[in-house]
Amino acid sequence: MRWDRQRIGGEGEQAIPGLAGLVRSVTSPEFAGVTFHEVHARSVLNKVPGSSAVPFSWTVNPYRGCSHACTYCLAGDTEVLMADGDLKPLEEIEVGDEVFGTRSHQGHRRGAPTRVLAHWVTVKRAYRVVLENGAELIASGDHRFLTERGWRHVVADRPGPAARPHLAVGEQLVGISLYTTELPARLGVVRVEDLGREIPMYDLTTGTGDFIANGVVSHNCFARKSHTYLDFDAGKDFDSQVVVKVNAPEVLAAQLRKPSWTREHVAMGTNTDPYQRAEGRYRLMPGIISALADSGTPFSILTKGTVLTRDLPLLSSVSTEVPVGLSVSIALLDRELQQRLEPGTPSPQARLELVRRIRDAGLPCGVLVAPILPGLTDSDEALDSLLAAIAAAGATSVTAIALHLRPGAREWFARWLAVEHPALVPLYRELYGRGSYAKPVYRKQLSARFARLMRRHGLDSNVFRTSEVAPVEPAGALPVQRRESAAPVQESLFPL
Repeated sequence: MRWDRQRIGGEGEQAIPGLAGLVRSVTSPEFAGVTFHEVHARSVLNKVPGSSAVPFSWTVNPYRGCSHACTYCLAGDTEVLMADGDLKPLEEIEVGDEVFGTRSHQGHRRGAPTRVLAHWVTVKRAYRVVLENGAELIASGDHRFLTERGWRHVVADRPGPAARPHLAVGEQLVGISLYTTELPARLGVVRVEDLGREIPMYDLTTGTGDFIANGVVSHNCFARKSHTYLDFDAGKDFDSQVVVKVNAPEVLAAQLRKPSWTREHVAMGTNTDPYQRAEGRYRLMPGIISALADSGTPFSILTKGTVLTRDLPLLSSVSTEVPVGLSVSIALLDRELQQRLEPGTPSPQARLELVRRIRDAGLPCGVLVAPILPGLTDSDEALDSLLAAIAAAGATSVTAIALHLRPGAREWFARWLAVEHPALVPLYRELYGRGSYAKPVYRKQLSARFARLMRRHGLDSNVFRTSEVAPVEPAGALPVQRRESAAPVQESLFPL
């Protein structure tokens, strides 16, 4: 299934849910290495699943993918069992590699070496499959795993008895031992969770049609003997293939006019940054902001992008009609470290200037200090300097979030740390063990130090609210004081 088959007026099944078709794919010298896939969307107003911990129910994402190229925006890897017994992250697999798949032998499946024929990346809605041994699998809803009853998709494609075979609680996945070619393991499914977000997903085609992913037998969902899927080149990542919903303002306006719309708060910047560099080219946000304001819908924006400066007159104007929350993400001041962690984003100094301009426009502006990285950005000196700069910029609130290392981000960050700061690996092993969050004692100590530094810079006085959106701390946030309510912020800057 290629992008050309998704063109408006073209033939063939539409492969991307919620999109009406592809207009064109373009590259530009000003965005070296980035391809923009311009599409027409059927819907841009997204409902957040009820199981999510985020403090809002609706989001708008005019872009899929993000040219910021942040370390935190990259999706996680699944460990694949190689033919020599080693484990290798799925995103690092190459065509020609030998991995373990399975073959039928006298009515039983056995592990067997197989060659990788293709490898690619796409962006799909993510689901978490939790197994009884504590293992977690992150996959698209279309992905299939081998169970005792045969291949099962992660989720159903429709309600009722006509739905495709899919995983259910108690379903026994077929696993393989890392030390033999037998397939003795049976791992029960505890739950399947919709993560409510789209992330880059990697896949392969092998000679056997399957491979061993995180210890269980995984089907080749989209078997294509090619390096591409929807024209996403193998090795091109979330930050280099950006899908642009060019009709987003018009579609949103139509959705907001429906009698069923109850004007609930809409959060932007919770998945991909609406003010990433591409917004300077496509100018989708003015229409989106106007559509929300015209419908009486309160909204918030979390961004790292200084392109927001362009829309300050509009935001100031509509803030008299609806509650508007603005937050800027600034994790650190160290320019060298920032360039290694989030190479496509504006500098910390540019983002501090954005805070000043927002405040000069008469709008409140929160700052999200996240993630705080143990051993890298959590010293008193680093935090003190950062908070001093934030206070000087006039921020009206500060929210801090310690580093989360959830599955996928955990593996990627571990590899990055081993290369960039190998001396810190023992510290992270001690703090995070096998969990997503740092040990409670570390978070408690960090919270106390952060609160003390907040007080030093006068960031804990005059507590009051400036909008109808109640400030809600995201999961894992440090319980710090604030002067005004910030825009609701994303659950973590390390999304799965």
